[in-house]
Parts: sequence; structure tokens; C-alpha cells
Amino acid sequence: QVQLEESGGGLVQAGGSLRLSCAASGRTFSGNSMAWFRQAPGKEREFVAAITWSTSTTTYADSVKGRFTISRSDAKNTIYLQMNSLKPEDTAVYYCNTRDSSFNWGQGTQVTVSS
Repeated sequence: QVQLEESGGGLVQAGGSLRLSCAASGRTFSGNSMAWFRQAPGKEREFVAAITWSTSTTTYADSVKGRFTISRSDAKNTIYLQMNSLKPEDTAVYYCNTRDSSFNWGQGTQVTVSS
């Protein structure tokens, strides 16, 4: 079974940037549309961004559109989330998974944006 490991989170001031990474072990991402999700304290996990396998077409939640960019490196079996113009409401634990959440969830990486 694939294992997902997210990294790159941290504490940043509003307006700052972070780049998250998600590496997979056990199998490749090949054939899977991948996505980032996030879960803020007291809230349900929500979709953030996705990228398809075949054409690398991207989709974003309205709340992050124009600020976040998802990308992938099949050679490194890694997906990324570049987050710019961060806002306090972006504070959450960020997770990666397939678009339909078919892999086991990893530990996530904490992103905290201070005002």
C-alpha cells in the first residue's frame, strides 16, 4: 500500500509563501489524479487543489484560486503546492491524496498563518 508523506509546512506571516511537498512510497502516482486537501481546527477536511495524471490539468477551490499552484514530478513521485499571498484562514493541516482519496491518509503538514 502506498504511503504518503507531506512536508514543507510552517509558521508564516500573512502575505507570505510556502511550498508543500508530498512524496509517495510503495507505488507511483502514475495513473492517479492527485490532490491537496486541508483541515482546519473544528472543521471538516476540504478540497484545495487537484492535478490530473494524463494532461496535468489543474483545478482549485475558489478560496485559493490565483494564490496556490499545484504541480507534480512523476520522476520524483512527488506533488507540490506552492502557496502565495497566504491568509490566516489558510491555517490548517494540509494533506495529499488521490482526487478520490483512495490512498491511506498521511500525517499531513501544519501550516499556520499569523495576522
